[in-house]
Amino acid sequence: MTDEIISRVTGNLGHITLNRPKALNALTQDMCEAITACMVKWEADDAIGAVLIDGAGERAFCAGGDVILLHDSGKAGDARAENFWRTEYALNELIHRYSKPYITLIDGFVMGGGVGLSVHGGHRIAGDNTQFAMPETGIGYFPDVGGTYFLPRLGMAAGQWLGMTGARLGAGDCLALGIANDFIETERHAAFTKALGEAKLDGSKEAVTSIIARFATPGPMAAPLPAALNAFEENSPVAILRALDGMDGEWAAKQAKSLRRKSPLAISITFEAIKRGAKLDFKDAMRAELDLSLGFLKTQDFYEGIRSQLIDKDRNPKWQHDSLDDVTSDQVERVFRKHSEPLQFL
Repeated sequence: MTDEIISRVTGNLGHITLNRPKALNALTQDMCEAITACMVKWEADDAIGAVLIDGAGERAFCAGGDVILLHDSGKAGDARAENFWRTEYALNELIHRYSKPYITLIDGFVMGGGVGLSVHGGHRIAGDNTQFAMPETGIGYFPDVGGTYFLPRLGMAAGQWLGMTGARLGAGDCLALGIANDFIETERHAAFTKALGEAKLDGSKEAVTSIIARFATPGPMAAPLPAALNAFEENSPVAILRALDGMDGEWAAKQAKSLRRKSPLAISITFEAIKRGAKLDFKDAMRAELDLSLGFLKTQDFYEGIRSQLIDKDRNPKWQHDSLDDVTSDQVERVFRKHSEPLQFL
């Protein structure tokens, strides 16, 4: 068992802590394998009535995955990236269908892989410091880990906005959109965890919700989403950008500026993947995401985005296309093609 997670059983509670605080608890292959092993074991154990996952340190629940590994694997042409995605996506599906209450304390940064660990579970508890985002288009990639499934189910406009721009949400916005379904003040998380460990957890949802109810508060209020969000219901990325450019107000201008900074290819693929994901069940969405992920390994923007944001950190990517208008449908479809054997689920 890797020391990158801490797993223990307290009473009827199986408890996992992501233990890479200096790396904002970003997921590695070993972590995904260890979490999966714990969850499979605990699901079969009648003495375990619920599972809780949180993150070590004060800054993050989980800020993503091991993107540098994916970059290096793609450059080398080896199997590390594919193996990581297969393991992570199978874990996402396990969480989605888990038969026991699954609780995540999503305080601090919740991005990328951290979203996959949380949004598919039943009890998503925000704290004072929750910062949610799917910022993948900024590194020439797309919102994976089930993002193509859950984003359109927030409402197509909201899902496309979050997926295409990588917009960051606080706790109030997460509660308003349903990304989080409860709020517990950060300073009470330790007491809440202790109460779960002392409770009679019998595998029922009610046993967990009764504990949550003792600690939860309404949480911060979110500002209403602006009417300009409707621009993201347009039928193409080019049309969305054109609609934003034609609107008054700071919010629309900010979104247009954000879209122009991201990879035009990644934005175009993300738009299409979210649209298709609205019609897929979870397993089919995850199968499609594996093919998309492997397809991105064949694009220039994936490597350029990671280079500019995480390796050289010059924040000045040279994307394949100058604008969204330059991306062709053939270039988008090429990334959607089948690239490997279908994803295997647990």
